[in-house]
Order: sequence, then structure tokens, then C-alpha cells
Amino acid sequence: MPARDITIINGVSFSLDAGQTLGLVGESGCGKSMTCYAIAKALPRGISQTGGTIELDSGPKADGKPAIAMIYQDPTSSLNPVHSIGYYLESSLYRHQGLEGNDARLEAMRLLERVGIDRAKSRLRSYPHEFSGGMNQRVMIAHALAAKPKLMIADEPPTTALDVTTQAQILHLLEELRSETGMALLIVSHDLGVIARLADRAAVMYCGKIVETAPVAELLERAAHPYARALIGCMPTIDADDLEPPVPIPGSVPLLDNLPAGCYYHPRCPRASEQCSVSFPGPVNVGAFHDAACYHPVSP
Repeated sequence: MPARDITIINGVSFSLDAGQTLGLVGESGCGKSMTCYAIAKALPRGISQTGGTIELDSGPKADGKPAIAMIYQDPTSSLNPVHSIGYYLESSLYRHQGLEGNDARLEAMRLLERVGIDRAKSRLRSYPHEFSGGMNQRVMIAHALAAKPKLMIADEPPTTALDVTTQAQILHLLEELRSETGMALLIVSHDLGVIARLADRAAVMYCGKIVETAPVAELLERAAHPYARALIGCMPTIDADDLEPPVPIPGSVPLLDNLPAGCYYHPRCPRASEQCSVSFPGPVNVGAFHDAACYHPVSP
């Protein structure tokens, strides 16, 4: 059977100001990570960008400029086990800042200390397998900082495989670094709790499209797209006054090579009408800085 092209992301558009954090949220497979790979010019082999532009400082992003850095989802697969932590950081410092020798070593030590790794001088001789998951996550952040980025992308910040204390420390570190450097931060997560803590604004993705954007507090309190509302309904709560269990979303996410006509969510949507199965809705303003791509948005 001949191969055919499949669209993974379509019509995704958003802006992000310096010092601001945007959260991309949605179920696994909705296109969050691929959106980030496209922004970072790091798409996997066999996947290409066929249209659209990525602009930084109101101009096209120039390849090779260390303006965007990405923290990948799994540190263990990103850190080469045969190279020391020092080699990893110093190579990045040479590539992005032209530092080498003692200058690179001193800056690598400073970066390790800044991300909370003590005994930095001796740690430079360590290897990834000698570090805990939380420490490797910090190394990844230090590596991203070596590029002096204007935009840092964090693909699924630690919400699994780390204890809750370490998770909180990593998230707090990202908050501190954004405040110190003035960089913009793009957070990708399926965990609305992480988005609520870190982000100023959130964009909800479904099947490669953004279906709702809003300030985080506005989204959590007054989500207008039925999918965003259902996603929030899946969140567990520890509120003693609200003992209702999370409500699962009926149905399943369609395959990208077999998307339904019209709004991709309409087969699962309790508010769907015939119009929803004919054409995909454009974004509709439903509040201050709040847009939803829906013919029948939920009222507050």
C-alpha cells in the first residue's frame, strides 16, 4: 500500500510575550509535543513542517541562533550515557556561547549550582546513571540555560517517575528562572495541575488543533469548549465539599489518519449538532482574551 501524508498539527497559532508562560494542555497524542518540536526545529525524522512560520522578536526565527531551548520529556533518553555531565554542558556552552577550556568549566559549574546541584566541580565528572531522576532533570535545565534562550520549552515537566517533593522543586526552579531571566516559557503537559501552577495562559489542544485559549484562572473556572470542560471534569479534587469522582470523557480520540468531518470532537460531544459534523468552527471570543473554537460554547 503506498504511503500517504498525515497531518499531525493544523492551524495552530499563538503568541507568547517575554516573561510570560503559556501552557499547552490536552490528552496524549493531541499534538502538544510535535508543536514544540516544530518550534524548536527538532522534528523527528520523517516528519516535516509544510507551512506556517515561527517568529521570534517579531521576525522569523533564524536557524542556528540559540534563541530557543527545549527540555525534553525523558532525561535518560536525552543524556548520552557514555559522556560525563561536564562534557554535556561544556559542549553546549562551546556551541552556543563560544566558551571552552577553563571558562566553559567554570560556567558549567555555575549552571549546576544555579539549578540546585551541589558539589558542582566533582559532579562534572559524573555520568547520568550516577544521578537521580530529579538531578538529571536539573542537568537538562542547565543544558537549556547554556543557550541563553529567549524561549524555553519544557515538554511534560516532571509529573511522573519523581516523588512529589522533587516534582515541586523542579517546577519552582522553572518559575524562578523565568522570573530571573525574563525568558518566555512554553509548558507542555497533560496535567492541568502543572499548567495551573506555572502558566499565565493556557491553550487546549485536540487532534492537532487548538480548541480554546484563555488565562489559566478563566479556563479553569469558565471553560467554554465542551472538550476543555470535560478535561477539567477529569481532574481529581481533594476539596472536602466536592466528593464527586472525576468524570471520564466518553469515547476515544480518533486516529489522525481517520479524523471525522467537521469538528474533530463532535462524535464525543454532548452538545454537537448537525453543523458540527459539516465544518470545523473558527475561534469565537467568549470573554476577555478568551476564545473557543466551538459552534455551541458552554455558558459560564
